[in-house]
Amino acid sequence: MLFADVLSVGIDSTSGRREFTFAALDRDLKLIALAEAELDEVAAFLIGQDSVVVAVNSPSHLNAGIVRKRLEALSLTPHAIRGAEIREAEFELHARGIQVSSTPGTEALCPAWMQLGFDLHRRLAKLKFKPFPDEAAPHQWMETHPHAAFCALLGSVPLPKPTLEGRLQRGLALFERGLGIRDPMIFLEEITRHRLLHGFLPTDLLLSPEQLDALVAAYTAFLGATKPAEITRLGNRQEGFVTLPAPQLKEKYQSFVGQAT
Repeated sequence: MLFADVLSVGIDSTSGRREFTFAALDRDLKLIALAEAELDEVAAFLIGQDSVVVAVNSPSHLNAGIVRKRLEALSLTPHAIRGAEIREAEFELHARGIQVSSTPGTEALCPAWMQLGFDLHRRLAKLKFKPFPDEAAPHQWMETHPHAAFCALLGSVPLPKPTLEGRLQRGLALFERGLGIRDPMIFLEEITRHRLLHGFLPTDLLLSPEQLDALVAAYTAFLGATKPAEITRLGNRQEGFVTLPAPQLKEKYQSFVGQAT
């Protein structure tokens, strides 16, 4: 069911001072919130919404060994099976040239950002959020992946996220899709000879990598809530689905650098 006043929220596990960065968009893609927060603060924000779809930039399930079992059934050599400790959705992304982290089979082996994500998913379950899609539930969640989402939007592997070029590219991809954020090109307009010579670049005009990741997750939630025909889901019920903001994916994604050579 498409709700008239649904809020679309994207949440990213952050390496900053707070545990999470989250972004919220209304039905017109107006930016309602963009902030860092602890888990309790995120939960308080979400529970106050009448209808909301949340996209989380972190695995929702552990690796259940489905890919490994499938490869072992093909009687491949141990060398060919090496690296098979990966969920089906992640395996499919790798096959398309989209490199994402593999999810271990036990939570103790997961990196800190994944463990934060599992904490968030457990909290969403306690708040009675239902897995997307659910025709009747006003509170739903989905899993996405920011790097894969930007690949889907751009049609190519984006420039490195920490760089100015990468941040500009991601910001433009979102701005051109109607998100209510500042035009990233303003950054270039503010660069002067004096600023370049003295290293005073107006980086405060650019969104941080964590903010951009939260925003692309929120946009993915928005498409799921309002235009479900424009999303793609990879994976399976046992290990979780990864939702991406494109109606279909390319067979192979290459970097912009690779295309230019």
